[in-house]
Amino acid sequence: MLSRKIFITAKTNAKKSSVEQIDETHFIVDVTATPVDGKANVAIAKALASFLGVAPLCITLIKGRTSKKKTFQYLA
Repeated sequence: MLSRKIFITAKTNAKKSSVEQIDETHFIVDVTATPVDGKANVAIAKALASFLGVAPLCITLIKGRTSKKKTFQYLA
């Protein structure tokens, strides 16, 4: 399997969840979850998994746990 890094700009407490791809490695992800106890990070990972067509367990947050700018790694 090939491991890839993707860079996320996250927006929490959005009216609806969405994923917008800016280029091959950059995405804007809106989630309805609040940034409390990692709930938003889990929601972002699930939204990315659905968008990319991979299992949620294949996506890992590697940088930016409490930041709007995040780096995820996933297995493709």
